[in-house]
Amino acid sequence: METAQRPPLPPFTAETASIKVRAAEDGWNGRDPAKVAMAYTEDSRWRNRSLFPVGRAEIEAFLTAKWQREHEYRLIKELWAHHGNRIAVRFAYEWHDQDGQWWRSYGNENWLFAASGHMAERHASINDLAITEAERLFRWPLGRRPDDHPGLSALGL
Repeated sequence: METAQRPPLPPFTAETASIKVRAAEDGWNGRDPAKVAMAYTEDSRWRNRSLFPVGRAEIEAFLTAKWQREHEYRLIKELWAHHGNRIAVRFAYEWHDQDGQWWRSYGNENWLFAASGHMAERHASINDLAITEAERLFRWPLGRRPDDHPGLSALGL
């Protein structure tokens, strides 16, 4: 059981769900595995492609490996739906591999939150599309997406 809270807390409204989604996006764009792992319950369960990390230590190890192979990672998340303690998002992120090939990865996530506001479950489905450097749409400096940068819908994604 989490002793600290991580607002906003469920049940979510459209406003608080949007705040939660942006906080998750900001955290992942910061690419700090230890910090990001703290957003999840100690026993959080994930499905990420074909991997199934459980708990903060495995989540941190997963994220460390991810950001070692996904260079110049930039992510946008968008609220899809919410109800009670659940949020669904769609997302896209751009990155390049060690050979310089750029990718846009698209997906959906279903999230379940504990009463503390920590994410207890994360189920992600992701597809990768090779793109050229010229096709990139996410060109802000590494880190948090600027508030005036278009989201997925505005970009036609």
